[in-house]
Amino acid sequence: MSVFRTKSIEASMASAEDADHKLKRTLSALDLTVFGIGVIIGAGIFTLTGRAAKDYAGPSIALSFVVGAIVCGLAALCYAEFASTVPISGSAYTFSYATLGELVAWIIGWDLLLELMLGASVVAQGWSQYFVTLLDQLGVTWPESVGPGSVFDLPAFVLIAALTLLIAKGIKESMRVNLVLVGVKLFIVLFVIFAGIQFINRDNWSPFIPPSQPGEAAQGLTTPLLQVITGMTPATYGVLGIMAGAAIVFFAYIGFDVVATTAEEAKNPQRDLPRGIIGSLAICTVLYVAVTLVITGMQNYKDIDPKAALATAFTNVGRDGFATLISAGAVAGLTTVVMTLIIGATRVTFAMSRDHLIPGSLGRTSERTGTPIKLTLIIGTVVALIASLTPIGKLEEMVNIGTLTAFMLVSLAIPILRKRRPDLKRAFKVPGNPVVPYLSALACFYLVLNLSIETWIRFVVWMAIGFAIYFFYSRHHSKLATGEEEEGTRGAPEVLSER
Repeated sequence: MSVFRTKSIEASMASAEDADHKLKRTLSALDLTVFGIGVIIGAGIFTLTGRAAKDYAGPSIALSFVVGAIVCGLAALCYAEFASTVPISGSAYTFSYATLGELVAWIIGWDLLLELMLGASVVAQGWSQYFVTLLDQLGVTWPESVGPGSVFDLPAFVLIAALTLLIAKGIKESMRVNLVLVGVKLFIVLFVIFAGIQFINRDNWSPFIPPSQPGEAAQGLTTPLLQVITGMTPATYGVLGIMAGAAIVFFAYIGFDVVATTAEEAKNPQRDLPRGIIGSLAICTVLYVAVTLVITGMQNYKDIDPKAALATAFTNVGRDGFATLISAGAVAGLTTVVMTLIIGATRVTFAMSRDHLIPGSLGRTSERTGTPIKLTLIIGTVVALIASLTPIGKLEEMVNIGTLTAFMLVSLAIPILRKRRPDLKRAFKVPGNPVVPYLSALACFYLVLNLSIETWIRFVVWMAIGFAIYFFYSRHHSKLATGEEEEGTRGAPEVLSER
């Protein structure tokens, strides 16, 4: 049995009609765009902006966001083509199964599971810190023994438990809550922009690109892999500072790929998925650049507080009440991120379960809710325990390496599928194929090389566990191995283009 056997597009489409593993198509283009904004605008804009401006790029951090948006935009085009061509739950996992083979699909699925579950846990811990800070600003003291950084982070646990139950109830119900919270979050972001304009001092933008200077070299396992390979000396500010800042703020854009995991729940996926993916990325880019220009204009980049740049910028100009409002917005904003990442994790594992790479019984959907309740509760429980019991610390980089690896493989798969299946109906096509997909993969690979050696070691260990599961269980139980997939292609939806 070849580990590079592929699942046909027809089989993928047919699997969506399996009565025991069928999701409800209830999401519109607006739902998908809001879904994307809900996960993209979160920890990045509330935390990364200040650190990247102060330590790497100064006021030119706005250019770093533009560079990050370009890299993400290239990957987004590839995701949009795949999601509209194969509108099936599972995102990069499903795409890879149809092009690069079962083993690569398993690697991507295992990779995405790491990204989404760990990402939800990390953001939940950040939410807990903002939540306790907000209570403190309102005069309420939360017990330190069950607060962020303690043995058991109760706020993070309660948040994930509540969101898990909401997600299990139904995707449309989750989207309604998401719509409200995204509205609150967008209000806060726009508030920062328009309220902060009046406090801008243009002298703080001069020089817009600070002169380059030697950076502090990392040592031991924290050294970036690229630095080890090339022996280059790190630098801050200047052009290299802008690129270094882009490598940091790139992760503020992570999330648009999660939109693709809901492909099977979109009413008109061929039309709405590209709009949702590209639309959410474009809106967030404009907001990010505007916020960074305001924050670096309100105070000198050297004085920015990297832990709470937005709130402290207003505190420094005597607007403490504005800072409290921004903290409330952060609580709302991070809530949508956690919810969206949990939904993404359940949809990826749902697709893997339907292919029997993990037990098929886990992914059965409820007739009442139209969601995989058992799988949702399992994912939610694991995320809640990680967030409440684990001092994650530097493991945030694990989210980054998982995401960039997925982006890279999806980009490479575009020209492969174009060559193998030119007959497929493509509602959206990546312009400039194969140059644009290759540029996307190359850009992602460059950013991956900027991650630390210890991140690479942890990633290798995680992947080794995944390989063990695949070769001892998944390879022998998948539908392709047992022959069930061929039977399921009968009556598959038409996916060929009109001739």
